[in-house]
Amino acid sequence: MLDDRFTLEYSPQFYEEISDAIRYITFKLRNPEAAQRLRDDAERAVLDRLDAPFAFAPYYNDEATGDVYYRINVRNFVIFYVVIGQVMEVRWFRYSRSLFP
Repeated sequence: MLDDRFTLEYSPQFYEEISDAIRYITFKLRNPEAAQRLRDDAERAVLDRLDAPFAFAPYYNDEATGDVYYRINVRNFVIFYVVIGQVMEVRWFRYSRSLFP
């Protein structure tokens, strides 16, 4: 029987981007409660997706690397991840309005 469980990994870039967003909301906007809610919501969304990372349509196919990206929307942010073998690798945390002109 095939093992269909996935393991979870985070890229250093993801950690840097989510930390920047949390710092901005905490110190620039002076709203640490909102920053904590964003962190909690992002964590919950990633863990929920871990059960079925292919359940949503691919967002982007990087032809250079062959990686297929999927996205998770969390508030005004987007989390991007790839699935390689049995590993769901969370790579980016971006402000959604910066993605579209």
